[in-house]
Amino acid sequence: MMIKEFSKTFKIALPLIISNISQVGLGLIDSAMIGAVDYRQLAASSLVLNVIAIPQVLGMGMAIAISPMTAIANGQKDAFKASRILFNGFLLTTMVAIFIALTLVFTYHFLFYLGQDRDVAIFAVPFYKLIAWSLIPMLVFASVKQFCDGLEYTKTAMTLSLISLPLNACLNWIFIYGRFGMPRMELTGAGVGTLVTRIIIAVILIIIVFRHKLFAPYIALKAKAWKIDVKTCKELLHIGVPTSLQYGLEVAAFSVSGVMIGWLGATSQAAHQIALNLATATFMAAAGFSQAGSIRVANAYGRDEKLLLRKIGLSTISGGLIYGIMCGVSFVIFRNTLPVLFTNNTEVATVSSSLLVFAALFQVSDATQSIGVGLLRGIKDVKLPTAFVAIAYWLIGIPVGYFLSFKLNMGAAGIWLGFVTGLTASSVLLNTRFFKKSKIIV
Repeated sequence: MMIKEFSKTFKIALPLIISNISQVGLGLIDSAMIGAVDYRQLAASSLVLNVIAIPQVLGMGMAIAISPMTAIANGQKDAFKASRILFNGFLLTTMVAIFIALTLVFTYHFLFYLGQDRDVAIFAVPFYKLIAWSLIPMLVFASVKQFCDGLEYTKTAMTLSLISLPLNACLNWIFIYGRFGMPRMELTGAGVGTLVTRIIIAVILIIIVFRHKLFAPYIALKAKAWKIDVKTCKELLHIGVPTSLQYGLEVAAFSVSGVMIGWLGATSQAAHQIALNLATATFMAAAGFSQAGSIRVANAYGRDEKLLLRKIGLSTISGGLIYGIMCGVSFVIFRNTLPVLFTNNTEVATVSSSLLVFAALFQVSDATQSIGVGLLRGIKDVKLPTAFVAIAYWLIGIPVGYFLSFKLNMGAAGIWLGFVTGLTASSVLLNTRFFKKSKIIV
């Protein structure tokens, strides 16, 4: 029964995983192509991505609220409610995206007050502004994608995400290196490529949802359903705000740790970014399992199938556990090979290789804590899990990382041991909560 349920979850998760990895692939492409230009510009991209990651996931939390609510409506066979969720979710997410982008663009000066090398901060400014503006089309795409995901139509967004990779690589090649008569823009060119790519795929997805027959029953209701509804907005905010805080607290912890690593110099910063990019890539599969588990659990919750709900959760956690072990082993085996894909600087590659050992240690806890969050979101349990995330990262992970790095002089390795500690605490707290809640529901 466990294998059967995980197979059903995996069927939904696979397109989500591919889509997630493709989105992370945009950052990996930027890092790889910039790393070939100058390690200081790679460090600048690391600084920007660390800083913008926090407001980015705050916006993503609002978008992610759309999928479980849509799944519950789908389980109840209520197309009108699903259509209204699409409209109100799209509106709220877009408003949040515009607010975040404007705030970031007008506060870029603080990049010079984070204790980084001044050259790194100077390189970072134009890239930072472009990535900030690109959050608007990114979150617009995410809101529509989450609606599709909630209906278990996951292949459309996956296809567009895959298309975005060669598109972004091509645009980067043009703008970074100055091809086809364009000026050589280097790191700024990577920002232009990402912005244009995100605009294109957002527009295409919106057109598909309006015109494809799969979504016709929901679009047909737009005259009556597409109105601002206070109740729907409150429900979205009830899930979206805690979800934003959950993701924000987690990513902020990684971002603050990244800034602390920047205090150790540009070499450690660049090495950290390479290792973090790789760890983020493996996390995207775990996030796919989390999203699929959340959708299936929410659907069962909407149909009041309580026993099935617990079986889905247990099978998803077990699958995440196995996946995490596989990723950890892979990082150890290929720790000396992977970093050279991103840099030709021997010192940066060596430091990054050592950090991948620590990344291997937290693969299991990273996967299972992500799944725990998603399963709890599927049953609308979001408040206490948010407190758990805050405790795990900010009262355990970051203090441990700071102490090991700067008091025991372990350098970047100390920060990464802090990651291991925080993620493990988060996994234990969240999955214990799901076991308890699902048992009560049953």
